[in-house]
Amino acid sequence: MDGKRGLSFYILTGVFILFLIFLYGPTITIAILSFQGPEGGLTFPMRGTSLHWFRDLFAEQAVGDIWGSFRRSLALSMMVMVTTIVLSVMGGLAFRRRFAGSTVLFYVIIASLVIPSILVSLGVGLMFNQLGWNINWYTSAFGAQLTWTLPFGLLIMFAVFNRFDRSFEEAARDQGANPWQVFRHIVLPLIAPSLIGVALFGFTLSYDEFARTLLTAGSRNTLPLEIYGMTTNVTTPVIFALGTLTTVFSFCVIGTFIVFALIWQKRQARRVSDAGKGMV
Repeated sequence: MDGKRGLSFYILTGVFILFLIFLYGPTITIAILSFQGPEGGLTFPMRGTSLHWFRDLFAEQAVGDIWGSFRRSLALSMMVMVTTIVLSVMGGLAFRRRFAGSTVLFYVIIASLVIPSILVSLGVGLMFNQLGWNINWYTSAFGAQLTWTLPFGLLIMFAVFNRFDRSFEEAARDQGANPWQVFRHIVLPLIAPSLIGVALFGFTLSYDEFARTLLTAGSRNTLPLEIYGMTTNVTTPVIFALGTLTTVFSFCVIGTFIVFALIWQKRQARRVSDAGKGMV
């Protein structure tokens, strides 16, 4: 029996390692190739090692608008993140009570997750054309990306409020707190860790979204669209250097959110501890 358990353990470990290689292998390969020398190409074997292609990223580009597209993606991701947080909280609060049409509205919101992304992009683009509105990254692309991020934020808030203990709110109201004070001092601090998760979903899903932005960004590309365009006319490892930098940036964003969540949890634990000492 112990031998069988040992064999199954090694098999599962091997499968897991293969899965990790399949998952992160392309990213690691791109990172390695981005450190080639000036004569490097897009495939192995490597021709020297240097930071040449990273320096080339910050030089004037003959093709593309890398840093302009990065700024647009960053601004769009922040817009989508903030809007997703606000609407998710409002939706979560609204769905705490049943109201006429709540079930239909819920399924309408969630349906955007199963509609092919390219169809959403096409539909939003056609709608803006029919209405005579300009198609650009901060209006049409913004709306198209919300159809992707908002359902995730709402699902998180639904789960949070379904297990939320309302006795805290009732105690605050018994002490004379108005609805805004109850939300600000009771509800918001308790759901703050979940809001960090919603923010992370909103930012990361928007930052690398391609399909829903393809037909809604207009003439100014976001970073995923710019990288896709570069694959057709850039034949140097500079595109690998860009991919490495954007990957590092994504991990930095995720790490920042995690650190912020840990700091918030420690602060809340300290407040609870101080409150308990005060009662004693």
